Parts: sequence; structure tokens; C-alpha cells
Amino acid sequence: MNLLPFFEWLEGTAGSVAIRESTLLYPFIETSHVLTLCLFLGMIAMLDLRLIGVGLRGVPVSDVAGRLLPWALGGFVLMAISGMLLFYSGPVRASGNVFFRIKMVMIGLTGINALLFHFTIYKRVADWDGDATPPWRARLAGICSLVLWCMVVICGRMQAYNWFDKVKG
Repeated sequence: MNLLPFFEWLEGTAGSVAIRESTLLYPFIETSHVLTLCLFLGMIAMLDLRLIGVGLRGVPVSDVAGRLLPWALGGFVLMAISGMLLFYSGPVRASGNVFFRIKMVMIGLTGINALLFHFTIYKRVADWDGDATPPWRARLAGICSLVLWCMVVICGRMQAYNWFDKVKG
């Protein structure tokens, strides 16, 4: 499925041009993206470290999740909105960037990991909530989350330094 014609149309829309050509709007959106990424990843990393059994070992997992996940969700929503606006400002270049493509796959995998965790392992949290070291499947979910989100950040950063860009400029 070739999405290039759609991305070319999207890139020519008034909103895309306005973001791309604005002196302040693009940097504001990019800064918002990075700051909300920090909020989101900080909360998720603390939860993942608890799942691995490395941090906050004396605090029940349900307490850590209950306090951090609302902040993580808020950060994720704002991060996703700002990320979509960044994509909207240059969809042709982004879609042709190998690191962007890998990043999108990694984000999809983090979503699958989170869904699997919350709809399987976490449903029985009462059985292991207070354990300093959670069961191996919870630890595996935490490790997968940390690794995948690190890959997302690395690929996001590498987008700016893509040697393989088909579209220059």
C-alpha cells in the first residue's frame, strides 16, 4: 500500500505548512514532545523498575501503578498529540525515514506489551503485590517495556541523523 500520495497531499495542507514554516510553533511542539516524553518515561521507568524488583521494593506494585499510571497516561496523551503534530509538519520525510518506521513498530510493540501485562499478569496482582520481587512474567513485562521504550527514544533521536533519507531537505 503506497501512502506517499496521501503524505504529499497532507504535507501541502495549510496546517502542515504553518507548523513547518513557523519560527516558534515547530520548536514549541518539539519541546512539548520532549518534555511530555520525559514525564511519561519517568513514570513508566519507575513502574518498570518496581516490576523488575530493582526499585521501590517495599511499596506494593498496585500502589506504584495507582500513583504513577495516571501521570504516565497524561504524559502519553500529550506526547502522542505533539508527536502527531511533528509528523504532520513533514509526513513525506518522516515516512521515508527508516528510524521513524522502526520507532513506530517499537511503539506498537510497547502497546502490545502493556496490554498483555494489564489484561493477564496484572489481573492477579493481589497474589504478588507485596513481594519485593514480582513473578517472572511481571519482571519480563517490565524488562520488555524498558528495552522497547529505550529503542523508541534512540530511534526518535536518530531520525535527525538518518543517512538513509530518500528525501533531502
